[in-house]
Formats: sequence, structure tokens, C-alpha cells
Amino acid sequence: MTPIDEHTERFVHLRPLLFTIAYEILGSASEADDVLQDSYLRWRRVDPAVVRNTKSYLAQLVTRQALNALRAGASRREDYVGPWLPEPLLLADGDASSDVVLTESVSMGMLVVLETLTPIERAVFVLREVFGFDYDEIASATGRSVATVHQTARRARSHVQARRKRYGPVDTARTAAVTERFIAAATTGDMEGLLSMLAPDITWTTDSGGKVTALPDLVMVGAERVGTIFMALFRYAQRRPQVRIETVNCNSQPALACYIEDTLEALLVFEIADDKIVNGYGIRNPDKLAALGIPRAISRTEIPTA
Repeated sequence: MTPIDEHTERFVHLRPLLFTIAYEILGSASEADDVLQDSYLRWRRVDPAVVRNTKSYLAQLVTRQALNALRAGASRREDYVGPWLPEPLLLADGDASSDVVLTESVSMGMLVVLETLTPIERAVFVLREVFGFDYDEIASATGRSVATVHQTARRARSHVQARRKRYGPVDTARTAAVTERFIAAATTGDMEGLLSMLAPDITWTTDSGGKVTALPDLVMVGAERVGTIFMALFRYAQRRPQVRIETVNCNSQPALACYIEDTLEALLVFEIADDKIVNGYGIRNPDKLAALGIPRAISRTEIPTA
């Protein structure tokens, strides 16, 4: 067996952490994979003997490449057909709920909020609030002064807290329970029970990318409208044996995967507060659904050495 060289060993040791940084900055697992590949090639050109802190060095390298990718893709997102939702993530270990901060940071609801930040605000928030990097490390990664990073961190934190305070941290157990009750109500035709689990002002957003048919209204508001659509969806599935709906673990929280035979047609993700669904996200873009075929490992820490 060929021994692993030092470059590869150090990079593999940190890969779950580096992937998580790139994914949270980009909101795309496939783009995060590309960033890590490019970062690894750049890392190969560095003498590891002169790098005192590999974690800090590689985190800064990946952040810079992720920011470059985010800026390069800005025009594509502006020209995107319909609402743009983050690319869903299938976890290699199935669950990360033991790390509350990590679970919240990769939730669909948090990723949607991060989309409203500027690229620099997003990178600073992720590196500081999720991974706890020092301000001087973040300054080096983003090309900003330490004073500017402090200001950016405060601004980003305030922005995120204002939009997330209503919901609080993700509780995967409660989310799973509400999801099960939702399925039971929809499959039994219990419209009253279904509506009781939807917030009156629930917003449902569908991302098709203009590539497949989707709901007439890609953004729907109100429990009655959303409930009616879902009741019709489950009735349709019950009448067609080739259609099945399964519960899956996506972005470290329960979600519904809708299949026609063996083809994944949609992923439905719920955001829950006080045992009610307050937001819903339907991903129909086949390019984004393809990402669910590749399990990925996420982490806020290094892989422990043997």
C-alpha cells in the first residue's frame, strides 16, 4: 500500500470541517466539492513544514476560494428562474444533532437566511459564529482589516438574529414528531388536523430552476393554500403506486422525499417552531436533487487522530 503523503494526510484530516465551511458560505454541496478540489491543488504547492497551524491555514484558503466562487456565481443566481434555495445535503453519518450549533448552521432555514447576507458578511458570520475562528484569522481569510471584521461580524450577527429569533435552534426530535403527524393527517384526509400544524402565515417556497413543472405559485402564503396543495399531493400519491413519499434525514433534520418509481422528484423540508410548520421549502430542480446521491461528512472540529 502506498503511504499517504503529508499534504494529503493533513487535508483529509480536516476535510469534513473544510467542506462544512465551504457549504455554509456557498449553500451548495456540489460547489463546495469543487472549492475543496481547487483548494487541495493549491495546498499541494505549499511546503507544509512552514505552516504552523494547518487548520487555520486551510480554513483561510477554503474561505478565499469559496468567496471567489460565490462572487463568480452571483450573475447565475440573479438570472435564476424563480426562487433560489440552497442545495440540500445528505449526511454521511446520518445525523449531527448532538452538535446543536452545527445542526442549526446547516439547516435549510439558516441557509436561507445566510443567502440574504453579502458574501463577506456570510463568510465572517460562518467563521466566527459557527467555527469560532479568531478575528485576525478571519481578517486574513477575507482580506479585510481586523476592525472591519469586527464591524462586519456585529452587522451579520444582528441581521441573522433578527430573522431567526422567532424560530430558535433546530430540534430534530420535535421536527420528526411534527413531520410524522403531518404525514398521518395528509394520508388520512384529516384537513383540520393538517391545518392545526401549519402556522397561519406559513410561507411555502418552491425551487424548480425553471427546469421542471412546479406549483403555479412558487411562493405561497397562508395555511389554507398550503394545506390544500399538500392534501392534493398526498391524494395523488395514494392513487398511483409508482409514487412514494419517504422520510429522509436532510441537512440534519427530517424531510420528505417524493419519488416516481426510482426517480427523486422533490424534496420537502419543514421549518418548525412551537410545534407548527412556519416555513416550507420544496426543491424540484433536478440538478440540486442530484446532490442527495452523495453523502457528505460535516464537522466543526478536526477528525480525532488515532
